[in-house]
Order: sequence, then structure tokens, then C-alpha cells
Amino acid sequence: MALAKITSITGRAVCVPGNDIDTDRIIPARFMKCVTFDGLGEFLFHDVRKHADGSDKPHPLNEARFKGATILLSGANFGCGSSREHAPQAIQKYGFKAVVAENFAEIFFGNCTTLGIPCFEASREDIAKIAAAVEKDPKVEVVADVANQEIRFGGESVKAVVRASSRDALINGRWDAIGELLDGVGAMKSTAAKLPYLAA
Repeated sequence: MALAKITSITGRAVCVPGNDIDTDRIIPARFMKCVTFDGLGEFLFHDVRKHADGSDKPHPLNEARFKGATILLSGANFGCGSSREHAPQAIQKYGFKAVVAENFAEIFFGNCTTLGIPCFEASREDIAKIAAAVEKDPKVEVVADVANQEIRFGGESVKAVVRASSRDALINGRWDAIGELLDGVGAMKSTAAKLPYLAA
């Protein structure tokens, strides 16, 4: 099965502000006792979104006006802390398809790319511009353009870099190494059949 070529993401956005948002804040460790990643989205940012009794705390993801947003905006060093793959999985399972931040922790960035989630790096000022437009009109269409490395919104655009290796993988449909291996099974079997030392 060929992987999708991810050249741009279009949708609505929401800003979860803050620097050094670590993977434990993204998905607390006690929710990682799962056999599969299904259902992790329910617990995204759980401890900053919910009181102990399960009622909502003030948080952007709890606001009805941002329901259905698919582009997540945040600050510097997003995804730092432990390297748990559950963090980008929770982001994806919640419904986000792209993340825009000042910069990203390295392992988190790689884990996002292998899920087909583009991570855009933009300046603090430009992220603030997008966030202000979204705050003014939560329904504003935001285009996170991987191919052209920019974010477009409300008639404006800002530069947003996707690292070269990730950008190449996304726009050419090579972002999932396991998917690529599975795509090559036929070629592998064909080559193996020609090797005398593998003959039955």
C-alpha cells in the first residue's frame, strides 16, 4: 500500500500556549497501560484539562469554539521529556494533523514524522499572529503548507519551516519506514528467489 503524500494540511487551529510542554503533560504516564494506541486521544493534556473529579478545567481544548481543530499551535521545545511514542499518538488520535511550534524535541519530532504529522517551526511572533487570528475567529481556515513551508490564514501567510529530511519524506510519501518495508515485500521476494544460497 502506497503511503499518502502529505503536501499540506487544511483545517482550523487551536493554540495551547507554553514552552517546554513535555510528553508527560501531553499524555500522563498512567494512561500508557494500553495494548494499542486507540483511545489515547481522550487523555490528551488530561491533567491540565481535567480536575480530579473529571470536571473540566479552563483549557483551550475544552472550549466548544475550538472543537474539531486539526492544527495545534504551541511554544518552544514542544514534546520534550521522555521519548514516549504515546505523545504523538495521543495528538493524532485526538484529531490533530499538524503541529506548529517554535521548535521541537528531537525524538518527539521523529515520532510525529513517522505518523505523518508535519511539525512546522515558526517564530514566536508569527505563531502569535496565527493564534490572534484564530482567537478572533476560531473558524478561520488555516493551511499548513509542507511543500511551500508556510502557514496561510485569513489572507496572511508566515514562514514555517519543516526540516528537509521530514519534508522530503512527507511530500514524497516516505514517512513510515514500516510502510515502506511492506511496500517492498514483492521486490524482496523477487530478489530472494534469484539468490542461489536461499534456494530450497
